[in-house]
Amino acid sequence: MGQWLERNIVEPGKLPLLLALAAFVLTFAVTRLITRMIRAGKGPFRNVQGAGGVHIHHVVPGVVLTVIGGFGAVASGREGLGPALCAVLFGIGVGLVLDEFALILHLDDVYWSEAGRKSVEAVVLTVAVVGLVLAGFSPFEVDGVDDEERQGRGTVIATVAGNFAFALVALCKGKLRTALFGTVVPLVALVGAVRLARPGSAWARRCYARRPRARARATLRAYRHDRRWTGLSRKLQDWIGGAPDEPVRALDHR
Repeated sequence: MGQWLERNIVEPGKLPLLLALAAFVLTFAVTRLITRMIRAGKGPFRNVQGAGGVHIHHVVPGVVLTVIGGFGAVASGREGLGPALCAVLFGIGVGLVLDEFALILHLDDVYWSEAGRKSVEAVVLTVAVVGLVLAGFSPFEVDGVDDEERQGRGTVIATVAGNFAFALVALCKGKLRTALFGTVVPLVALVGAVRLARPGSAWARRCYARRPRARARATLRAYRHDRRWTGLSRKLQDWIGGAPDEPVRALDHR
């Protein structure tokens, strides 16, 4: 294990990325545990109130830690204890921020509402993408290109640019997850780019407006996909972040 860590993480300079990812996951897990305990009325934890009774969300210290960790990493170079410490601070900050991603998106306290699932989705996607980069899948280190081809900078640049273009098309087609994974894993974005767009996406509104058959096929495909995967996705999100409240009213989460 130590040899693998040295060869695959330390030597390529990925130790700060590993520390940031570990801090991010641990922070999110601990934060969700605490908020679920507060929600259930268990344990010693309570909501944090500032001066004048202002409710302080944990995205606030998260932003502060993210700024400190990010600028500290830029200023501390690539070696020594500084980059590792900044990576941990950055990971903790991002964990606190993305745990309340839905609140930032909606500008409302939707933490325990149905809309709050967006926070869990953002965290899962971030872990997956960063994990792929850590494992060696990087848009700037294209897999499947041998040493001779790597010498041709034009080929590599064209491959990277094409992959990002496919990811952009997939994003326009309403396939956020496919676009994100496609930026780091070749061919994933291509699959998302060539398949039908999701109904309501920018691509569908522009390109399917006068194509009723394509619009109907896209709607049917999206329905079948959602029916197959939505239930499993919701169960996984509830297990990770807790089930949302009933639509009537979202409770204060801290």
